[in-house]
Amino acid sequence: MKIKLLNKFIGNNIQKELIMKKGIKICTIGGGSSYTPELIEGFINRYKELPVEEIWLVDIKAGEEKLNIVGNLAKRMVEKSGLPIKINLTLNRLEALKDADFVTTQFRVGLLDARIKDERIPLKYGVLGQETNGAGGLFNGLRTIPVILDICKDMEKLCPDAWLINFTNPVGMVTEAILKYSNIKKIIGLCNIPIGMEKSTAKLLGVEKNRIRIKFGGLNHMVFGLNVYLDGEDCTELAIEKLCESLDQPTMQNIAAVPWDPEFLRGLKILPCSYQRYYYMTPEMLNKQLKEFEDGTTRAETVKKIEAELFELYRDLELKEKPALLEKRGGAYYSDAACNLINSIYNNKCDIQAVNTKNNGSITSLPYDCAIEVSSIITKDGPKPISIGELPIQVRGLVQQIKSFEIVGAKAAVTGDYNTALVAMTINPLIQSQVKSKGILDEMLESHKEYLPQFNAR
Repeated sequence: MKIKLLNKFIGNNIQKELIMKKGIKICTIGGGSSYTPELIEGFINRYKELPVEEIWLVDIKAGEEKLNIVGNLAKRMVEKSGLPIKINLTLNRLEALKDADFVTTQFRVGLLDARIKDERIPLKYGVLGQETNGAGGLFNGLRTIPVILDICKDMEKLCPDAWLINFTNPVGMVTEAILKYSNIKKIIGLCNIPIGMEKSTAKLLGVEKNRIRIKFGGLNHMVFGLNVYLDGEDCTELAIEKLCESLDQPTMQNIAAVPWDPEFLRGLKILPCSYQRYYYMTPEMLNKQLKEFEDGTTRAETVKKIEAELFELYRDLELKEKPALLEKRGGAYYSDAACNLINSIYNNKCDIQAVNTKNNGSITSLPYDCAIEVSSIITKDGPKPISIGELPIQVRGLVQQIKSFEIVGAKAAVTGDYNTALVAMTINPLIQSQVKSKGILDEMLESHKEYLPQFNAR
């Protein structure tokens, strides 16, 4: 009897050990993205902690050429590393999803030509054009949400236990839609803004990044640094003062560095993110965009040129690492953030990262079940949002307005209802004009009709 129990005990332990040693399968939808080399680099660098066995890069027919170019670079990177990671390239999403442990999404419906329309059409009406904010952000969401919900349905059948790590924009609205309109519960939205803010704050304070932690609260591209900690001590006032004094105020590659007014920052008392320039300096940002509109140098058009240069580099058979040019893309560090997040979930690290997740009462001034961006403890069971309570009164109303835009926009994407889409656009603080909203909505529905079948019945 004792021998049988001992054998059973040993057998169970061996089985557990085999499960723990099982290689990880990653499925990356939008595998032909120019960001993929950063993703591959991230998995290579973390291999000792995160034993990735298979990476499936999947794309659509229109992205096949880019998939092959970037996929072959990925294979060269892995070969150079000497690690036993298998890179698979496919146009078959179902094959890529089957038994995946983690699914990352990094696609753009309509590719960069759609982004160019998202930016240029609103500017024709004297309204800011941007891929995740305002009218452009809405239409990006209208095109993207039906596709990501289809991916979620496939995941339910093929990899029901997998985590979905989404950094397809607009991350906030997409995460909102998945939480409300799919059965997927293991969903985390990811953005590079918090990482960038911690990096830039560390630079302002003249310290290493690992000594800085910022407590974040808000929404995707509408997040605030509520508290800044240096070696665990609150130094928020010092960080704000350093930002006020800086002659080279940090911003993202894709956002014009219009300087913040020091008196405004001191009055705000928390750190804004770069995207909030669109809301606090609307006329100044619009004027810059209108000049770019006239010159044919909108951010989307610039990115298209950068991407063409990147893929020329990627073609080089001697290239076996991520090129420095990739950091000129506005989404630099997205992929590395994804690898870091996956590592923390897999190893139950319980470290703190800013992610887009279900509120669950963390921010009491927003709906309990909505998507928020917040500092969270990352566990094997996913993110546990840190309690924020009420957002500071000076930013609370703006955040609530953007959240209502995301909720109504997600509903419009799912229903294909014209009236709902019109309301979503009109309540956005970058538009707030029924007349302009209707003109932009009608033109963009026509321009993007190939990717908006849910609206085509009207």
